[in-house]
Amino acid sequence: MKCMVKAFGITREIAGAKEVVVELPEGSTVSDFKTELFSQFPRLSALTSLFIAVNQAYAEDHQVLKPEDEIALIPPVAGG
Repeated sequence: MKCMVKAFGITREIAGAKEVVVELPEGSTVSDFKTELFSQFPRLSALTSLFIAVNQAYAEDHQVLKPEDEIALIPPVAGG
């Protein structure tokens, strides 16, 4: 299945686009997604905190993905 992934902040810079496609087998989990994502974009694995959102909610590693899911990379943020 092809997963459309929205990238924000530093993740957009690393990926080189605001949206990228990650291909996964049907029944893949968020953990499987992260493994493939880090394979395609190794610099993402160096981020101290990177959250994955699925359908506008933070996702757990065991969550199974569906082709129609909206996936977003939530990078570390600074504020003050």
